[in-house]
Amino acid sequence: MFDLISTYHTRLLDAFWVTIKLTLYSGFFALILGTIVAGMRVSPVPIARWLGTSYVTIFRNTPLTLIIVFCSAGLYFNLGIKLAGAGPTELVDNNFRYAVLGLSIYTAAFVCESLRSGINTVPLGQSEAGRSLGFSFLQNLRLVVLPQAFRAVIAPLGSVFIALTKNSTIASAIGVGEAALLMAEMNENEAAVLAIGAIFALGFVILTLPTGLLFGWLARRFEVAR
Repeated sequence: MFDLISTYHTRLLDAFWVTIKLTLYSGFFALILGTIVAGMRVSPVPIARWLGTSYVTIFRNTPLTLIIVFCSAGLYFNLGIKLAGAGPTELVDNNFRYAVLGLSIYTAAFVCESLRSGINTVPLGQSEAGRSLGFSFLQNLRLVVLPQAFRAVIAPLGSVFIALTKNSTIASAIGVGEAALLMAEMNENEAAVLAIGAIFALGFVILTLPTGLLFGWLARRFEVAR
């Protein structure tokens, strides 16, 4: 195992760095999109609620591999929609960005449901107090409801982002050079399946364990007193 780490240490670091970037970029965009969709799901406008519900139903029940492959093969190769400019790294850059797009769209559905559960924990009187002050729905959501909802769902959001870190391995389906793609290559070249599996399992534990500890601490630190 240590011989494999010594041989592939540079490529291992590069692969896990790509995994980290996929997680950070996708998590950022999923948080924004998921918050918007959660707002639509609790909106007083029926069409907005229908769109939010449809989004969650469709993407939460669609395999992530299918979403990512569709983004790359469908949007990039078939329709010619590019997210990166022309150049020697065009294919690599586009595949990376489409992987981020697919992961963001998929994870946003789970962020939405976590956040909606947090919105449901906010006492009704809080929203009524905001309306009595003349707040519009968006103002009430932004200033009164969402700050409390986010504090209530820090731990569940941590679980979503841990799952996102592991789901980033699906990006290997479109050739993104993250950890899973390197693991597949090493399995082809080296007769040490157990050792390779142990290396990558340890790598993902190192990535996800601090995330769980951080979100657990944040959940205790910002817990809403009832």
